[in-house]
Amino acid sequence: MNDKIAVVGATGLVGRTMLKVLEERNFPISEIHLFASARSAGSTVDFCGKAITVKELNDENIRAAGVGYALFSAGSDVSKRYAPVFAETGAVAIDNSSCWRMDKDVPLVVPEVNPDAAFENRGIIANPNCSTIQAVVALKPLHDKFKIKRIVYSTYQAVSGAGRLGCEDLAAGVSGVKPKKFPYPIAYNILPHIDVFTDDGYTKEEIKMINETRKILGDDSLAITATTVRVPVLYGHSESINIQFEKAITRKAALEALKSAPGIVVRDDPQNNIYPMPLDAEGRDEVFVGRVREDRSVENGLNIWVVADNIRKGAATNAVQIAELLRSRGNQPHKHV
Repeated sequence: MNDKIAVVGATGLVGRTMLKVLEERNFPISEIHLFASARSAGSTVDFCGKAITVKELNDENIRAAGVGYALFSAGSDVSKRYAPVFAETGAVAIDNSSCWRMDKDVPLVVPEVNPDAAFENRGIIANPNCSTIQAVVALKPLHDKFKIKRIVYSTYQAVSGAGRLGCEDLAAGVSGVKPKKFPYPIAYNILPHIDVFTDDGYTKEEIKMINETRKILGDDSLAITATTVRVPVLYGHSESINIQFEKAITRKAALEALKSAPGIVVRDDPQNNIYPMPLDAEGRDEVFVGRVREDRSVENGLNIWVVADNIRKGAATNAVQIAELLRSRGNQPHKHV
């Protein structure tokens, strides 16, 4: 079993969190190789109390490393160029960008939802969008029992989803400094705008949620719409999800299904003001669900409120969990690209 690990984009926000999660979860590692751009090569990043030198990402260094798993968080262009190189060496590249998500030959995996899909890989596995990951973890047990017909997503997404510059815009904006990442101030404001707008008025973030949900749940017939919004919160995406089911559903039955599902923490006691908030999720790997209630405006309708740490479960932790899943079944060989 090859327990050599690579982290690509190791100096970025998600890359550093991947290292933190690997350390916290005691992932078995015989060697670790950190890759980044030529600009970052030669710098050091701490891992398990040791300063690890960052290498330039190139074909020669990839082949010399000979890793079993490569965790990517360096953007679509980098993933498109170098994930196949890792796959050619026999590694499995687990990519956090949008590059491979809708490729029919690349599985899009959330371990609590569709673990078996991971073993259909040809050397590349896609990590879904952060907002999609937490949503499908909550939707899966409900879909299994009541069969989803339609989903309406409304998201409230933290600035860390836009990276370091997004966080800086919020911090600086409190003092009145003009934003560098966002088109308008995010401090004391909300922006109904994540990623670029398409010709039909949706943003790419909204389209990602729609298409990725269908792929992960394995049902192209699902009717889904989405509105994604940036809010002045550092960490933790929140989502209001309205669902219509084929079968009859009650609040009690929904709570029972959610409480028995993996990776979910139910916080639903409205009489005592207990419901999920971003502060609950920050630094945690679970998906928090609350405000569960029947939607009486439609037949078989339900509303839920879903919160998770977008940098951890929404990115780094999910990638590490995929590697753990592969390793737990003996690191089965994949079909080469």
